[in-house]
Amino acid sequence: MSPRRTPAKPAPSTSSPLRQNAAASTQSKAPARKAITPRRKKPAPGDRPTVDLALQGGGSHGAFTWGVLDRLLDDDGLNFMGISGTSAGALNGAVMLSAYVQGHAEGGEAEARRRAQQGLRDFWQDVSRHGPIFSPLTIQNGMLRPEFNFDQFPAYQWLNMFTRAFSPYEFNPLNLNPLRDVLQRHVKVEALHQGCQDCGVHLFITATSVRTGQARVFTDQALSVDALLASACLPFVFQAVEIDGEPYWDGGYTGNPALFPLIYNTQAMDILLVKINALMRHDTPTRSMDIIDRLSEITFNTSLIGEMRAIAFVSRLLKEQKLDPGRYKDLRLHMVADDDGLMPYNASSKFNTDWAFLQQLHALGRQAAEGWLAAHRADVGHRSSLQIEDTFLSSAGLSTHP
Repeated sequence: MSPRRTPAKPAPSTSSPLRQNAAASTQSKAPARKAITPRRKKPAPGDRPTVDLALQGGGSHGAFTWGVLDRLLDDDGLNFMGISGTSAGALNGAVMLSAYVQGHAEGGEAEARRRAQQGLRDFWQDVSRHGPIFSPLTIQNGMLRPEFNFDQFPAYQWLNMFTRAFSPYEFNPLNLNPLRDVLQRHVKVEALHQGCQDCGVHLFITATSVRTGQARVFTDQALSVDALLASACLPFVFQAVEIDGEPYWDGGYTGNPALFPLIYNTQAMDILLVKINALMRHDTPTRSMDIIDRLSEITFNTSLIGEMRAIAFVSRLLKEQKLDPGRYKDLRLHMVADDDGLMPYNASSKFNTDWAFLQQLHALGRQAAEGWLAAHRADVGHRSSLQIEDTFLSSAGLSTHP
């Protein structure tokens, strides 16, 4: 992947609060990538800065991303031009954009942001009410308190072994998925299509092709509830989601999240990554379930590290004037994360949909976004606030040099 600049022609402006330049997008299956046409003039001083959003997946830890988005939608937040999401990140992006488009049509920018915030809250409350697993109670300091990690509980350990022994085709032959009903209540597919065509906000949803092992990016008119389910389809939990005769699994295996749709299909030079998956773990796992969980975590981070390495390499070549800046983007990267805050919650907690836990994650996300805005909002449009080498490459022993 090379962060190559795609030329675009100017077009009439719009008043969308989530974006300032529109982009015509393509699916990853297409042989050629279509240029994106700006639809809004350069913002005047004081306007909300514009970024592309890259939203990671991570089960119920996606409630952290809900908190981040909730804060970014405030009056002193950001505009969004493109949104690339995988799994829970895809669900957050679709719910937010769906509510925003409907609110903008009925009440303008302020109402659009308010609707987007309310839509995300309603969605996560619905997930909590209809989630498959709730927090068990434990006795702490003489009081009953919720336990957010499940790995110490026999029921979770039994369920973990059960899903390894039997496939979803065996234990769920009717292919029941409660997430489908939840999404149908909170995502209006027509609004997503309208968001692409009229508002210029482009949503990119990544899933993994079971046959080819390659990423498939759904966008524009290809966006659907099935595409969202495909992006969040864990192979040991759900049957593969078939779209146009092709089976798909969770997008995290090939892009968590995928950055290339944003690079090729929007004019934004700033990408804000909302990271919820740990890159590093200080302890060596010894239990079989912990080993499997860590392997999944490493796998889900691999594609992101690869894209980050390519971006850093191209940026260095541009600074050394070895590449044409008219063809390649010198991206400005940013990241909202709270590794310390999320560290106590291991992989088993990603199945926890208890409302108290989701609210706690939301609070962590809002706090992380608040801190990032205070420190780096002014950097958007001017400089990167994320040092790729320090965060993604040095810890892995990688270098931006070939």
